[in-house]
Amino acid sequence: MTDFALVGDAYAAHSQRARGRLRHDLVARRVLAELPTGPARILDAGCGDGEMTLRLAAAGHHVTAADPSAGMLEAAARRLAARPGLGSRVRLLEAAIDTLPADGERFDAVCCHGVLMYLDDPADAVARLAGLVADGGLLSILTKNRAAIGVREALRGDYATARRLIDRGGDTSVGHLGLPTRGDTADALDDLAREHGLAPLPWQGVRIFHDHLEDTWDPGGDAYEEALETEWAASWLSPYRDLARQVHTLARRQEVVCHDRERHPPR
Repeated sequence: MTDFALVGDAYAAHSQRARGRLRHDLVARRVLAELPTGPARILDAGCGDGEMTLRLAAAGHHVTAADPSAGMLEAAARRLAARPGLGSRVRLLEAAIDTLPADGERFDAVCCHGVLMYLDDPADAVARLAGLVADGGLLSILTKNRAAIGVREALRGDYATARRLIDRGGDTSVGHLGLPTRGDTADALDDLAREHGLAPLPWQGVRIFHDHLEDTWDPGGDAYEEALETEWAASWLSPYRDLARQVHTLARRQEVVCHDRERHPPR
């Protein structure tokens, strides 16, 4: 697997721009809506430079941020140092999914965003991550949408590449960082969650209408909010979500002990 410190600057720049922010805003909104109001114990597996980790910690949760790249963890540490009020809620851990400590620790939420697309097969990773979800806990996976491979290329006018991808029916294409990335379907990820004792929740498509735009797309405040709300509204619904660049699947492990707290849908 690629050491993402090699493309860390490009990823950080992408995250700061509107297309990158759309992804992070949509995913964080859903994850936070599914978490309890009190502080939760969260594992951010493949945390990168800490974008989601910082958002979760800022919401009051305690986050173990794990990544196999020392360079990316250094970037996350720098960002964390600039937010001194969050330091006590974040633990940085150098570990890949297959080397996460198996010491019995379980989490109220396990997030794995933008990682499975760089693995040859998701099954072992999902099994490992599901095993770290506590009773009543949440598994959140964001990855490339196999069903929409070729859509970005066609909308950008690269018709030859789009036809090749569509005719071939493969699961891999080149991502925005210039690296080949593999896609999964929401149905396949939901099936894997069920195999490991988790009940899938409604999945969302991430970046439906704006994925084909270049990173130079930079709408103002109100225009960005309109784009975000439009993406959110469509993200729950087929056929719109089926054409999204990424799929966000969530699944919950059944609670063994019944609590009085009611769970409300995030919509």
